[in-house]
Amino acid sequence: MPHSTRLSQPPNTKKATTTEAPPPDGPPEQVPDGAPVDESAVDEAAADTTSETSGSTGGDAVGGWRDRNPAVARAVGRTVTALAAVLVLSALLLPNQLTRLTPGEFLRIPVEGIFGAALLLLLPPKARRVAAVVAGVGLGLRTLLNCLDMGFYSVLARPFDPVLDWILFDDAESFLKDSIGQAGAIGAVLGVVLLVLALLVLMTLAVVRLTRLLVRHSAVATRTTLVLGTVWITCAALGVQLAGVPVAAANTADLVQDSAERLRASLADQQVFAKEAHVDAFRDTPPDQLLTGLRGKDVIFTFIESYGRSAITDPAMASQVDAVLKDGTKRLHKAGFASRSAWLTSPTAGGGSWLAHSTFMSGLWIKNQQRYRTVTSSDRMPLTDAFKRSGAWRTAGIMPGVTRSWPEGKFYGLDHVYDTHHLGYKGPQFSWSRVPDQYSLSAFERLEHGKRHDKPLMSEIILVSSHNPWAPIPKMIGWDELGDGSVYDAIKKAGKDPKEVWKDPAQVRNEYRRAIQYSLHSLISYMEKYGNKNTVLVFLGDHQPVPTVTGENASRDVPVALVAHDPAVLDRVSGWNWQNGLKPGPKTPVWRMDTFRDRFLTAFGPRPGEAKEEAKEEAKEETKGGTPGRSGH
Repeated sequence: MPHSTRLSQPPNTKKATTTEAPPPDGPPEQVPDGAPVDESAVDEAAADTTSETSGSTGGDAVGGWRDRNPAVARAVGRTVTALAAVLVLSALLLPNQLTRLTPGEFLRIPVEGIFGAALLLLLPPKARRVAAVVAGVGLGLRTLLNCLDMGFYSVLARPFDPVLDWILFDDAESFLKDSIGQAGAIGAVLGVVLLVLALLVLMTLAVVRLTRLLVRHSAVATRTTLVLGTVWITCAALGVQLAGVPVAAANTADLVQDSAERLRASLADQQVFAKEAHVDAFRDTPPDQLLTGLRGKDVIFTFIESYGRSAITDPAMASQVDAVLKDGTKRLHKAGFASRSAWLTSPTAGGGSWLAHSTFMSGLWIKNQQRYRTVTSSDRMPLTDAFKRSGAWRTAGIMPGVTRSWPEGKFYGLDHVYDTHHLGYKGPQFSWSRVPDQYSLSAFERLEHGKRHDKPLMSEIILVSSHNPWAPIPKMIGWDELGDGSVYDAIKKAGKDPKEVWKDPAQVRNEYRRAIQYSLHSLISYMEKYGNKNTVLVFLGDHQPVPTVTGENASRDVPVALVAHDPAVLDRVSGWNWQNGLKPGPKTPVWRMDTFRDRFLTAFGPRPGEAKEEAKEEAKEETKGGTPGRSGH
């Protein structure tokens, strides 16, 4: 609406308004005759102007309130302006990691604010209004991305990827629903949406308001901008710091540049990875040459959720977890099993288990969702599929964390996948973990491992009881007491409330440690009870837990162990130099997780002369009129 219409007097006013009183804190911008009027500046001046008579605003309720309470109106206006300045300054100086969120970060001079003020003072009125709105929206978006970075650093120990990470919000919503219920998850999502909208609107209004203030006090603003610019250059040149933080700040510019570089790298990564995935040294290996060193064995690959190096090396947890591993080594040795252990470096931390699973199985470094989609839709041969391609194994997966259709099962070469709906579990859900680990292993025995098949069994099992938020935690009970899982009702009720646990980082670490102990107990006890001379177990963590447990800058290493009854199996990996027992030592080899597949396929592939010996054995069996059989359960 034109300025003349908004500020015109009512028709019955005797004295026409030809001039406007200056605002209380300074003269309005001087506009030459015939020049375009900066409506935003005039509107701001009009908003702060108080009339000498109550009738000067006609029927406008706001103007009437200002006339009756001029001092209050001025105080409110100045308070709003001050809050707008604080909001914009905080956004310009906001870091993207919680560990850097200190008072010193906000006691600096942002160079973006200096350049922004200079630009707004130089622009003509219409361009200035557009620039103010664009700057407000942009600064709001930058603040939002900073907050996302904070969340990702806190959970995944990495920044948010603006290209590939949007799909993770669906997983976050599912996690909330599993942890705090459907109503709580909906409320949280709505709250986040409202906060995002409020941030964008308030940031834009704040920048527009400050722009008007700059224009109304253009002379003072110009001098202040020049002074601050000089101070910034001086501090930058001398490296002046306050509370260990440089006074000359370029936060927003650096973060924007960093985001742009990440965006470019994400877009370029797809082509680079496609070329890497195309190279597969084992793709053309004949089926009868795959995994000859494991023929006749039941092989189990087990991932323990969030089982990271910190569980073994952190002084706050090491003694208890070490006790489980040492005791487990003794118990398995008594049952006839030997074990070797080492470290693998995971591509992820805090979450993204599927990235670690696909890295371990495919022999490729799957560090983001784009790579995961690429590899699972390719003809790459993952480790589990090598067993299927050999034709010598039946393959199955126990996936208690899978709640929906999982087409990737075909990529992994699994004949049958038992998800959370097919394990027969009727008990309560333990936060995110839908099925207790001991029950999952019992279901595996009932559905697959305990049955007779015409082939040995290769299985992939995911144990999820050690998944965040680690409360409540199941406990071990007799294997014959599990039933359909209803026995866990009382166990869950006696457990801790995750909302209470997460109020104290010390409690979080303690409950994480207890969850890892439970998962290890479940697996070791299963091997004691159901393992036999043909059982071979490979178990490992998928990634480290969140930084709340590990602290900042923790490694991404996870333990891995190989357990077998037959000494010939461990003889195959003698050259790996792994540690004896379930607990890897500080000097044990550390491999990248993507190197395991090729090392494993090589170690258990045919050796020179082995094919001839196998042919002789088969010929002997045929002469006897029989065929090699599997030692069943």
